[in-house]
Amino acid sequence: MNAIAPPAVYLDICIARQTLGIVRQGEIVRVYPVSTAKNGPGEQMGSECTPTGWHCVRAKIGAGLPENAVFTGRRPTGEIYTPELGARHPGRDWILTRILWLGGLEPGRNRYGRVDSAWRYIYIHGCPGERFQQRPESHGCIRMRNADVLDLFDRVDAGIRVFIHDDEVAGP
Repeated sequence: MNAIAPPAVYLDICIARQTLGIVRQGEIVRVYPVSTAKNGPGEQMGSECTPTGWHCVRAKIGAGLPENAVFTGRRPTGEIYTPELGARHPGRDWILTRILWLGGLEPGRNRYGRVDSAWRYIYIHGCPGERFQQRPESHGCIRMRNADVLDLFDRVDAGIRVFIHDDEVAGP
């Protein structure tokens, strides 16, 4: 059982289904496909796992930038992703279009110390369209199609709660 009660509006990320839903008053009103960590769920720094539990969007990054804008260290590089750019840098973990930076809300689980989601730099972000698969492939973040992350970015405010879980049951 989770210690944090669900708010009226929150994001529900299900690792098992590889989906992100916007939940309003207990009803899922919109669902997007996502890609979570190749290494599965987990909270430890350096694990390259997707952390579970309650989070919030601590910052929205990239407003006004074009689709496929490339980010490094949460800053736009000035590049615009193309498949040709991707081919020139095959090992790069592409963070594109928009970033919703997550911060954990559960001390000892996903906040503070070696489990702190914010200091692990866990984001919801866009990724190259030709590389997006609705299956676990990330290094810990939640990847989305660029059009979907643009849509989500415009629908939510910083501070919105995010619940990440690995079971099929929607929500906390």
